[in-house]
Parts: sequence; structure tokens; C-alpha cells
Amino acid sequence: MFCRGIRGATTVEHNEAEEILTATGELLHAIVEANDFRPEDICSVFITVTEDITATFPARAIRTMVGWELVPLMCSLEVPVENSLPKCIRLMVQVNTTKSQSEINHIYLKEAKALRPDIVKLTNEAAR
Repeated sequence: MFCRGIRGATTVEHNEAEEILTATGELLHAIVEANDFRPEDICSVFITVTEDITATFPARAIRTMVGWELVPLMCSLEVPVENSLPKCIRLMVQVNTTKSQSEINHIYLKEAKALRPDIVKLTNEAAR
């Protein structure tokens, strides 16, 4: 068994709590579905947001999901690099798995697809 990191990112159009929570939930659901794991397989989830997301903690969305109540969550600010993608939520899900690194599916949604077009392309090809 290995501890693997699964990356994911998404964006929101507005700094509004409901939109942030919905986007975070959608991203985590997509990561879970693409990688086939259960909450008890998770070591922790590290969440970062760009400095223009202040309406709520994205971790709130995860804490309300059934089975995720005991998963350690941590929110932080993303490094504020000039001209970086605005209104972006990133997840690093650390999971215990027997999968190899190459079997892990990283997920990028909405405008965040621009962050890693190489991974988006690989994910799309694997889904075919």
C-alpha cells in the first residue's frame, strides 16, 4: 500500500459561499469517481484558494459529505503569483492505495483546465 497524492483544481466565477461550496463538492466527487476510493482510504485533504476567495472555507463542503466527517482537512492560501489564475480552488487528496502513480487520475475542471493541459489531455484520452 502506498500514500499517493491526487491533484485537482477548479474555479468559481464569484466569491460567493454557495458557489465555492458547490465547486469544491463537484471537484472532490470527480476526484473520487475517477480514482475509485472511499473516505476511509484518505490520509488527508489539503485545500488552497487564491486570495480572492474569502466568502467561506471550501472545507465546509467536504465536512458535510457522508463518511468524510473524520478526514483531516486543511485550508490555506495559494502563493499569490502575478497573473495567476483567479478564483481558483485546489485540492491535494492524499490517499492510501495500491495503485501506481501512473494509475492516479488528477482532475482539473472549468478554467483550471488551463493549469495542467497535459494532465487534462491524458485524463480525456484515458476516459475514451
